[in-house]
Amino acid sequence: MKTRVLIVDDEEQFVNTVAERLKMRDYDVTVSLSGQGCIDTVKELNFDVVVLDVQMPGIDGIETLRQIKSLKPLIEVIMLTGHATVETAIEGMRLGAFDFLLKPCETEALIVKIDNAYSRKADHQERIREAMVSDIISSPRSVLK
Repeated sequence: MKTRVLIVDDEEQFVNTVAERLKMRDYDVTVSLSGQGCIDTVKELNFDVVVLDVQMPGIDGIETLRQIKSLKPLIEVIMLTGHATVETAIEGMRLGAFDFLLKPCETEALIVKIDNAYSRKADHQERIREAMVSDIISSPRSVLK
């Protein structure tokens, strides 16, 4: 199964270029040009990783991250910015961002981050599945709840 990636940035040319490069490497890529568009898309579709610009008009990346994590906590988010500050990085990590990358970034560096984020999400999902199975095995009646 392909890793499902949502790329969010208000710079359309940048988004399209990154999306094309990821598609060539067999990722399932969707794009959004705004924080609100990202939130709407996350509500409708399932993603493994979101690559999210920090500075966007309207809803910025930090608020978008907050809402993504509220809607679907297991989605891993890589913050992408050309204007990183220590405060922004700390706030993003506090809110659950997987990592930060500075723009422009090399495609290979982004791919490494995406793959690592996907691995972490898959690990979390597996632990949840194992806990659910363990609960069912230890108390078969729990299925009836």
